[in-house]
Formats: sequence, structure tokens, C-alpha cells
Amino acid sequence: MSISIIVAMAANRTIGINNTLPWRCPEDLKHFKSLTMGHHMIMGRKTFDSIGKPLPGRTTVVVSRNLSLEIEGCIVAHSLKEAIAACAADAEIFVVGGAELYAQALPLASTLYITEIRQEIQGDAHFPAIDKAVWHEIAREKRSQSQPQALDYHFVTYQRNSPGI
Repeated sequence: MSISIIVAMAANRTIGINNTLPWRCPEDLKHFKSLTMGHHMIMGRKTFDSIGKPLPGRTTVVVSRNLSLEIEGCIVAHSLKEAIAACAADAEIFVVGGAELYAQALPLASTLYITEIRQEIQGDAHFPAIDKAVWHEIAREKRSQSQPQALDYHFVTYQRNSPGI
């Protein structure tokens, strides 16, 4: 099983504000769906609350400290380790947020799928710094949109360096 992280973040590493995305980028949502379809997605409870429901075609694993939490249609885990164990049958699992879960998962991940929003955007949730000595870029697709808001963004895939690289 490989652990992948998927995130959209601004140039200043902002990933959210007030438990929502601080931009509207329909192509990023399509990209997210195409990568995660058929896989397990691990997310924190606040991220689940921002989505509001399990996403079709994927298994949603929600991490919460609340031991009595039950969410219809989801697997509830109480730690990242427990969440990963719940995904054992999947060849690739995706950690999809939020900030605290990303920080815990980054040392375990082998692939990062990052939508790099090329602007700095204000927010209250941020992705951890990426050590470029640990990761190397294997793909980049440049995009831009004018509607519903003007954004330049890149779909970038990073792979963890193998020992000795």
C-alpha cells in the first residue's frame, strides 16, 4: 500500500479559511475526483464537515478524537495509524486534509499530488513545508482560469526520493 497526499495550496501554503477552500477552481475538483476515485480517502473530522457527506465512488475514513463519533457511510478512526490500517486492502490511499493530518502523514507518504495555486492567499490553515531534499518533482501541468475567479495553478506530482538519491 502506498500513502499519497492530495492538496491544493496557495504560494504561501494556505489550504483553507474558516473550514472552506479560499478559492473556486472547478478543474482542481475534477483532478481530485479523477485521482481519488475508487480509493480510500483519509480526512480529519473538520475536513469531512466542510464536505458534508461521503463522496461517491470512494471510501471515506474520518479521523476524530471523539470516541463516540459515528458517521453514516464512513469509517471512523481515532488516529492516523488506525485510519491507515482500515485501508489495508487499497493499493493507494489518499490523505486529503486538513492541516494537522497532513503534518502527521507527510513523513509516511510516498507521493504528493499538489495543486499549486500560484498566488498568495490569506487563510487560517496551512500545508507543512516540503523539504525539497526529500521530494523530487515528476510531473507538472500548467493551468489557468479566468472564471469563476482568475487563478494560475499547476498540477504537480512529487515522489519521495529513494535512499541514496
